[in-house]
Amino acid sequence: MVSSTPLTYQSGFDNEFSSEALPGALPVGQNSPQQVPYGLYTELLSGTAFTVPRSEARRTWMYRIKPSANHPKYQRLECQITGGRLGPVTPNRLRWNPQAIPAEATDFIDGLITLAATSDAEQASGVSVHLYRANTSMQRVFFNADGELLIVPEQGRLRLATELGLLDLEPLEIAVIPRGMKFRVELLDTTARGYICENHGAPLRLPDLGPIGSNGLANARDFLAPVAHYEDLDAPVELVQKFLGELWATELDHSPLDVVAWHGNNVPYKYDLRRFNTIGTVSYDHPDPSIFTVLTSPSDTHGQANVDFVIFPPRWMVAEKTFRPPWFHRNLMNEFMGLIQGAYDAKAEGFSPGGASLHNCMSAHGPDNATTTTAIAADLKPHKIDNTMAFMFETSRVLRPSQYALECPQLQADYDACWAGMAKTFDKGRI
Repeated sequence: MVSSTPLTYQSGFDNEFSSEALPGALPVGQNSPQQVPYGLYTELLSGTAFTVPRSEARRTWMYRIKPSANHPKYQRLECQITGGRLGPVTPNRLRWNPQAIPAEATDFIDGLITLAATSDAEQASGVSVHLYRANTSMQRVFFNADGELLIVPEQGRLRLATELGLLDLEPLEIAVIPRGMKFRVELLDTTARGYICENHGAPLRLPDLGPIGSNGLANARDFLAPVAHYEDLDAPVELVQKFLGELWATELDHSPLDVVAWHGNNVPYKYDLRRFNTIGTVSYDHPDPSIFTVLTSPSDTHGQANVDFVIFPPRWMVAEKTFRPPWFHRNLMNEFMGLIQGAYDAKAEGFSPGGASLHNCMSAHGPDNATTTTAIAADLKPHKIDNTMAFMFETSRVLRPSQYALECPQLQADYDACWAGMAKTFDKGRI
């Protein structure tokens, strides 16, 4: 169930959203009345400190059947997230083939793999990058105390049953689950696989548009929030939380997805990447990838993001007298790339849907040899890059690969070879 009223998701977050699954369940004119309609309990989920500027504040009031405080002691789970330990420092460019979906029964939590993180789990900023693989729906419920989750499906449809309602998600859509929000991942297809950016810093928001003006890129009206949907279930339910990188669990005697009404701006939401209004050159040169930013988490340094979520969608290429693929570059930022469908225009082969690459700070990279040769010789007629969707998690902090990521068989040992055959074409007699 997705609200027909889209979430206005602009920098500032002044807008309040509300929903009730039963008529009159939402208190009027007061956040915490002495007696809540239907005998519900009041609970506040704060996504920011109380005293941040009003434009930055994130919080949601919930009216639920049982308060979240009604739980016994958490116990550390024996089964932890694969790749939880960071590997040794390496400046090398890295690329991975897709991870296989396990043959044994595996839900969203058990199928998590950490590929890289900006630091150990105690970080208060930066990001961690995970993959998920699943072949069965969760019977338990999960929340993440370490950061908000940006979920990017690559194959298989999902239903995210959250405290505030239901979100159905498919490849070419994304969802963001706020820090601390409880949810369950149900599979709508036989298997599912995708990527996760765990954001430990400032909450994601739409980027400022600057000289672009008031329109373009991702439009606020296209972000969708759920309507209230609750479970009144008196039965054992395992609740798992991720806390400082570790998984802990407790058993409840009820479903924690029991919010009957809510209002606020700290909400789960989804966005269809096919609605992105791509901006590009109509004269010459290849624009900076920042022109493709969907969401950003700002850092303390203006203009230098904690993380940007950038996509490379279908688009027309019309630049004249221009090398049209991404130029060779060395970058202050650190780039993790994934591929949802099709092919990425800077790589002729070796980068498949479900795969990933990592180019850290000042790592020299760009189009491979085959793509470069083709682009230099191309007849520059207008053409459309179609049936593709690549993306990038770009962060100002170095992403360290996990020990698992450096040792797994999916790591490509010969990635550097895609640039090894670059011919010397220099001729001082040719202009």
